[in-house]
Amino acid sequence: MNDCRAAVITAHNQPLTIERVPIPDLEPGALLVKIAASTLCGTDVHRWHGPLGDGDSLPIITGHEPCGYIEEINGERTDILGQPVKRGDRIVWSYVACGSCYYCSVALQPCICPGRASWGHNRSDQYPYLLGSCAEYMYVPPPCLIIKVPEEVSSASAAASACAYRTVMHGFDRLGAIKSNETVVIQGSGPLGNFATAVAKDHGAKKVLVIGAPAARLEVTRRMGADAVLNLEEVTDTNDRRQWVHDHTEGRGGDVVIQVANNMAVPEGLTFLRGGGRYLNIGAGGKANIAVERLPQEMTLVTVRSAEPRHWLQAIDFLASRRDRFPFEAMITARYDLEHVNDALQAMASYRVVKAVIGFN
Repeated sequence: MNDCRAAVITAHNQPLTIERVPIPDLEPGALLVKIAASTLCGTDVHRWHGPLGDGDSLPIITGHEPCGYIEEINGERTDILGQPVKRGDRIVWSYVACGSCYYCSVALQPCICPGRASWGHNRSDQYPYLLGSCAEYMYVPPPCLIIKVPEEVSSASAAASACAYRTVMHGFDRLGAIKSNETVVIQGSGPLGNFATAVAKDHGAKKVLVIGAPAARLEVTRRMGADAVLNLEEVTDTNDRRQWVHDHTEGRGGDVVIQVANNMAVPEGLTFLRGGGRYLNIGAGGKANIAVERLPQEMTLVTVRSAEPRHWLQAIDFLASRRDRFPFEAMITARYDLEHVNDALQAMASYRVVKAVIGFN
C-alpha cells in the first residue's frame, strides 16, 4: 500500500478533489491510523473559502477532527494514561507543542506555543503528506498524546471531541465552578454551543439560555438541556435579545455568558452579562470593536484557543460517562462518504446541519 484517497483543497472556493496521496514511512514513535470518522468544523469551511491567518499553502487535505484505528506503529507507544497502545486500538490524538518555549515551559500555556503543530492545513505534497483527516489514513507524529476511545463512544462523536468538544472543556476549565444559582447564556447553537449546553447543565447551572439559529439546530439545543432558546432569525433586534436575557434573569443579566458563534457577537454578548459576571469567548472568525465604557462592572473576560492534551481526554470521558443523560449522537446530523465531501462542506457552510461527518466504516 503506497497511497490512499484524500479530499484535497487545490484552490480556495473551488470543489475539493479526491486524490491519491502517498502514505509516508513512519519515523520512530509515529503511527499510521485508518480513519473511521472525520467530523467537519466551521474552520474547515473558512479554510475552504480562503486562507486563514498568514495563509495556507495549497494543496492541503481538509479536516482536523479525526478518529480511527491504529494500522501501524513504529516502536512501542503508550496512551495519555500510560497504558500500551497496539494495532487495532481506536484512538484520537492531541496537537503538538514544542515543549521548550516560554509558553510551554514557563507560562504553562502550550495552546499558544508559537511552534505548535495542528492538522488540516498542511501541504499534502510534502512529507508526511497525511496530516488532514478527510482521508483514508492519517499520520500521527511521535510527540502526539494518544487517547483511547471506549466502546460506548461512537467514532463520529469521538472525532468531534478532537476539536469542538475538547475546546469547550478547556473553556469550562478556565471559567471555574458554575454555581447552582447561576444562569449561563450561550451565544451560538452549533456543535460548540450544543456541547457547552450539556456541560453547563452537567456542571450545575440553575438555567441555561441559548441564542442561535436556525430552528433545526435549536431543536438539538433543547435536547441537550437548554431551559430556553431564542431564534436569531425571528428576533432580529439586539435590544429585544438583551431584554429576553434580562427577563430570564430577574433583570440582572447572565452570571456567565459564553460566545461560540463568531467574534462579531462579543459586543452584544457583553450586554447580556450582569455586573461582576464572567464572559467566555471561544475564538471564532470575525472582528468586533468593543466600547470599553460599556463593559459591565467588575467583569471577568476569558478567551480560549484550542485545548491542551488533557482536554481531549476530558471530552472523551464526558461523552462516555454522560451518554445516558445527553443525546450526543443528535449533534451528528448528516453523514457523507469521502466522494461527497463537497456536499458536506456546503451543508456546514449553510448551517443546514449541526455537525457533518465523513465516514469510512
